[in-house]
Amino acid sequence: MEKTDIKSLTIEELSLQLKELGFKSFRAKQIYQWLHEKLVESFDEMTNLSLGDRERLKENYRLVALKPVQVLVSKIDGTRKYLFSLGDGNVIESVWMQYKHGNSVCISSQVGCRMGCRFCASTLDGLERNLLPSEMLDQIYRIQRDTGERVSNVVVMGSGEPLDNYDNLVRFIRILSGEGGLNISQRNITVSTCGIVPGIRRLTEEGLSITLALSLHAPNDQVRKTLMPIANAYPLAEVLSACHEYFEKTGRRLTFEYSLVKGVNDNLEEASQLARLLKGQQGHVNLIPVNPIKERDFVQSNHQAIQAFKNLLEKNGINVTIRREMGRDINGACGQLRKSYLDHSAT
Repeated sequence: MEKTDIKSLTIEELSLQLKELGFKSFRAKQIYQWLHEKLVESFDEMTNLSLGDRERLKENYRLVALKPVQVLVSKIDGTRKYLFSLGDGNVIESVWMQYKHGNSVCISSQVGCRMGCRFCASTLDGLERNLLPSEMLDQIYRIQRDTGERVSNVVVMGSGEPLDNYDNLVRFIRILSGEGGLNISQRNITVSTCGIVPGIRRLTEEGLSITLALSLHAPNDQVRKTLMPIANAYPLAEVLSACHEYFEKTGRRLTFEYSLVKGVNDNLEEASQLARLLKGQQGHVNLIPVNPIKERDFVQSNHQAIQAFKNLLEKNGINVTIRREMGRDINGACGQLRKSYLDHSAT
């Protein structure tokens, strides 16, 4: 019989299961605290439980604890990039970034990705599998224990498409933001999607108050299809309609991510198209100088082109920021560290 993944259980589920196993009622809260506040890596660390109780937990549950394979620290800004090993031997990556407003962690939601976005290293080897809620949580937990600093913001924008792992994503959010855990405000949790319309519509009905970020990257369907295969399934009009419904239902303004690629999507005509496209949408544009990857011939737009693109959007009343590049000297972009590790392991 396969053991239950204890870290993926809500406090209510854990309480019911422990009661059936004969544990005293107050133990559930203690155990949940060990898992989600004290961030233990083993049942043996739960020192206020009897040896017998700890053995019973071992018999019935497995405790997911990721192991760091590699940790890179940026000499530029202190950003830390983690490569974690999972229980089945797969590897995933996460990033810890320091900002004035607090510490932010960018986590992966899948091992690999099947979305095929052409500028992203995460998708080069396809999708291996979805991550469990516990594996998503533990990226944050291991980083918080390693740095000794509280994580205040979480971005699900690493390897994988979060809405392609929908049920595990929502469970992860509820545990992360619930009482008895790290209790991170849902307003400080951002989920990025390439535009899976049914997933956006489902998320709209969940009663969550997270920030939704749309990977837009083009002002029209023609250019978007050359960059993102998902655009063949969901045209921009449909995607933006779902995003507007999300705002109407939740009151949460959206972020529109736009990676600038030299000669592909960075001219002023495309900036004008983008301004027209987003007029009336409640949100802001986050311009991202694309991180070049060796498997593709994409080149980052120069500073002048990025600034001109930003200025034109602003003149048209669009709220826009340029993303600060973090960890550039340690291959900070999604999927780059995992890809280089897998390539090295294969040789």
